[in-house]
Amino acid sequence: MSEITYVRGDATAPQGKGVKLIVHVCNDLGGWGKGFVLALSRRWPEPEAAYRRWHRERAGNDFALGAAQFVQVGSYLWVANLVGQRGMRTGSKGVPVRYEAIDTALGAVAARAGELGASVHMPRIGCGLAGGTWSRIEPLIEGRLISAGLSVTVYDHD
Repeated sequence: MSEITYVRGDATAPQGKGVKLIVHVCNDLGGWGKGFVLALSRRWPEPEAAYRRWHRERAGNDFALGAAQFVQVGSYLWVANLVGQRGMRTGSKGVPVRYEAIDTALGAVAARAGELGASVHMPRIGCGLAGGTWSRIEPLIEGRLISAGLSVTVYDHD
């Protein structure tokens, strides 16, 4: 079985050849304005616009914790918006990250990456503003993506 490749660099500029899928975690409130999403928005307007529309029209779609939205931003490049955070702030119910939602959404990522023949690229999802720990996220990636034979690269920003 392969393993996760860790590199220093920018997850919005994924390395390698072929189709690439950039994965990140969003909240369930429709908020987009802090963290990795700012780097995405500096490169492409489509992921933010699609996410905001998806949230706005949520009464008639699948927007919820555990859902994944796939947005094409280039000929061989996609962004996956994963709803894996309840709210945006740490409160009485703890940090915003929802591991089970990330796990479910990673299942959809595995399916789409397989269909596209894509490699998967991401920052340490769920570990920044969402407040999660990598020791809980890494096994989810291994269980959903690595076990499916997908190539996964995790970027630690300089």
